Amino acid sequence: MQTERELRQRIVDIGRRIYELGFIAATDGNISARLDDGNILTTPTMICKGRMTEDMLVLVDIEGRKLRREERHPSSEFAMHREIYRLRPDVHAVVHAHPPFGTGFAVANVALDKPLLSEVILTLGCIPLTAYGTPSTEEISDSLTPYIPHHDALLLANHGAVTYGPDLEMAFMRMETLEHFAKITLVANLVGRPRELPAAAIEKLLDVRERSGYMPAEARSCQACGYLQGHAESCAASAGLRAVAHTNGDETVTLTRRELTALITEAARLVASEMNR
Repeated sequence: MQTERELRQRIVDIGRRIYELGFIAATDGNISARLDDGNILTTPTMICKGRMTEDMLVLVDIEGRKLRREERHPSSEFAMHREIYRLRPDVHAVVHAHPPFGTGFAVANVALDKPLLSEVILTLGCIPLTAYGTPSTEEISDSLTPYIPHHDALLLANHGAVTYGPDLEMAFMRMETLEHFAKITLVANLVGRPRELPAAAIEKLLDVRERSGYMPAEARSCQACGYLQGHAESCAASAGLRAVAHTNGDETVTLTRRELTALITEAARLVASEMNR
C-alpha cells in the first residue's frame, strides 16, 4: 500500500485531472483514499479540487472525525464515502464528481444499465441510478446502500456520479468510463435506436471478464441489474443457491439468488424514494 504522503500526491493529481476534464466545476466533487490503518484521507470542503495542494487534505477516522486539529474541515459529503468503505472492504478509493453527460442522465432519471458497449461490460458492468438524496446529508448514503455491494459506479439522481475501486487510479478510470459511456449512449440515441447486445454475447463477455480478473465471479457476477440475469441465474444454480418461499401452505415459489437480490434492491429503492418525497 502507498504511504500517506504518496496518497496525498495522488489525490491532488486526481483532483486536477477531473477538474481539467470538466467533471467538476468550482468547489464541486470530493475524493478520498483509505490507508492501511483504516483511517482515510479526504478532500476538504469548499476548495477547488483542481487547485488543491497536499497540505489541504484532511486525515479522518472512518466516522469522519478529524485526527489533526490544525487541518481543514473534511468534505461535507463524507458520509457517502464512509458507507462505501463500510460495505466494501476491497475498496480503498472513492471519487465523486459531476461529469456533464453522466450527470445529464442522472438528471433525466435514466440509468446507464443497458448492454450497449462490450468494453463497459468487461471493465465496469452496468451503472444504476440511485434514489435522490439531499447533498451533505445521510439521505445520500442511505440511497446508495442497496447498490454499493453489487456495483462499482453509480449515478446519483439529480446530483452526479460516484465511482470507487481498489486504488485511486481505478476509481478515476471508472469515472472516465462512466462519462465516456454516457456520451456514446447519448449519440446512439440521437442517431437511431441503440441495439443491445444479445444474451449469448454478454455471457461470453462475462466469461472473459472473470478470466481476465476485471471483476471476480464471486464478488459481483450476480449484480442486481437486468442484463446480467442469465449469468446470475447460472451462478446461483451452479452454487446451489436458491431461495424458497411458501404462500398459503399450498404453493412453493422458487427464486434464484439474482431474483431475490433484485427484489430486495427494488424494495429498498422504493422505500428510499418514499422517504425522500
